[in-house]
Amino acid sequence: MGGDLTRDGLPAGPDTAGTRPGAEPRPARTPRIVGTVWGLLILNTLGSAGAKTIVPLPRSLIQVATMGALVAAFALALALNLRLRIQASAFLFLLTLLLVLSVISSAHLESGFGALFRCARLALFVGTLWLLSRWWDGGPTFVRHHIRMYFAVLASVAVGLVVSPGAAMPGLYGGRLVGALWPLTPPQIGQYAAVIIGLTVLLVLGRRTDSAGAAVVIVPSLVLLALTHTRTATLGLLIGLALAIGSLILTSAAARRFFTWTVLCATVAAVGFSSALQAWFLRGQDKENFSNLTGRAKVWDALLAAPRTTSEQLFGVGLGDKSFGGLPIDNSWLAVYNEQGLIGAAIVAAIIIVLAGIALLRPPSLSRACAIFLISYCAIASYTEAGLGDASPYLLHLTVAASLLAAPATATPLPTPEVPRQRIPRWVRRSEVT
Repeated sequence: MGGDLTRDGLPAGPDTAGTRPGAEPRPARTPRIVGTVWGLLILNTLGSAGAKTIVPLPRSLIQVATMGALVAAFALALALNLRLRIQASAFLFLLTLLLVLSVISSAHLESGFGALFRCARLALFVGTLWLLSRWWDGGPTFVRHHIRMYFAVLASVAVGLVVSPGAAMPGLYGGRLVGALWPLTPPQIGQYAAVIIGLTVLLVLGRRTDSAGAAVVIVPSLVLLALTHTRTATLGLLIGLALAIGSLILTSAAARRFFTWTVLCATVAAVGFSSALQAWFLRGQDKENFSNLTGRAKVWDALLAAPRTTSEQLFGVGLGDKSFGGLPIDNSWLAVYNEQGLIGAAIVAAIIIVLAGIALLRPPSLSRACAIFLISYCAIASYTEAGLGDASPYLLHLTVAASLLAAPATATPLPTPEVPRQRIPRWVRRSEVT
């Protein structure tokens, strides 16, 4: 990645706090090790289930690596923030409430002892985010970390595709792209590609990176997104970018030009390549399979029809693997309802509403546009993907949005030293009067 994507500082200049009397206070510079902590959090949320890799990796080994990454992330964040300086955040407060609810619902062990293990993981995850909140300044620092780390993940997918195309596009997944070096599913790859494409486009429009550096990220990511045939990620990217760029149209000429050219190109593509786009979108499915969302609707109906006690309706059955009857739920709201009940679903809804409300109340800016993109993408993907109620990439996306909407943390300038008053003898004052 070139241009500003490789910079950790804010574009306004040095990030050190001014200490001269009367100087404008500036946010403290974000340590580079924060990027390492963020990368470890991303590694933890990659998961351990997916396609068969070129070199078989035992699931236990992957779980040890991902949990070890989370423990290391918490330890590094704590070492960076030993004084436990945190920033007040409604987003993190709601996440903490969700954690408490998860512990209450998991204490009955209806989902087994694994539920308590998942609660411990969520506690470390939320604790690390609290420790990192010290460096939330409303700038693009965490956006850059997000793009770098997920681009590294996509680079491993591309390497697997080059080394073993058969393993990277197996018939088991209908020829869709999977992770051949690390077990990643097509929806995961599509999600990562769509998110970094959208964020990079917005950085270009905001003149925070150059076109050449952005092309290095966008072009390969678009190819990987197309190879995954992931409809949710594609729709989330298009709708999220439309909303984000729409928030910049009144204040940015570059956003207006980009929006106009995008609409023009999309119209031409829809007319000239309608059959190819329809074939890509349907993925060879018949109308029945497409209408029930590749079997998801059957699982959803069974989950909603299952008998539940009042306690299970309110608090859920505890954190699990986001499945019902051995099949994935693939819906964040129903997964939260199943595991954390109606109260959990209300908390997750409050997280989305609070972030969206804050974003809408902020004046137009690049940070606001990036936050709108991330919030809208997560809201769209929540219909066919699970993850809003547990440690997941979706919570990391929303965390980046929260960091963009945070008020800059300013350093307290040093007070002006008071000059001591000199005592004037009484006889001198009398002589001045006379």
